[in-house]
Amino acid sequence: MIETTDDRQACYALRHEVFVIEQGYTAEGEIDALDALSHHLLACDDGTPIATARVYLDGVTAKIGRVCVVSARRGGGLGAQMITAAVALASRQGAAKAVLGAQAHATGFYAKLGFVPFGSPYEDEGEPHQMMERVL
Repeated sequence: MIETTDDRQACYALRHEVFVIEQGYTAEGEIDALDALSHHLLACDDGTPIATARVYLDGVTAKIGRVCVVSARRGGGLGAQMITAAVALASRQGAAKAVLGAQAHATGFYAKLGFVPFGSPYEDEGEPHQMMERVL
């Protein structure tokens, strides 16, 4: 079950596992000033965190980010459920659109969930990304 959470430490630990240890991003950039201002979503299996995401509201735009699923649970629809939950949360908070920075290899995944690319591709720590948006 995916729920909003105040347990940011659980979210940070999961993000560290996926982004820093598995994908090689720097630990210094993983937690930022937006974390304290964001709504956090967490999915657990028997109390163990397995997926997380954050939603930051900037006026009528919701910025979805730090979306990750532990490797053992990928491919079963949990990532799509996390994005659906993030979009629903954004909509409940009054957002008119949602944006996210997708890793280039994941743009097809987000496109299936209604997101369309905009702007030019960019790199984040050497990894190609593409901004995407969805009207809510």
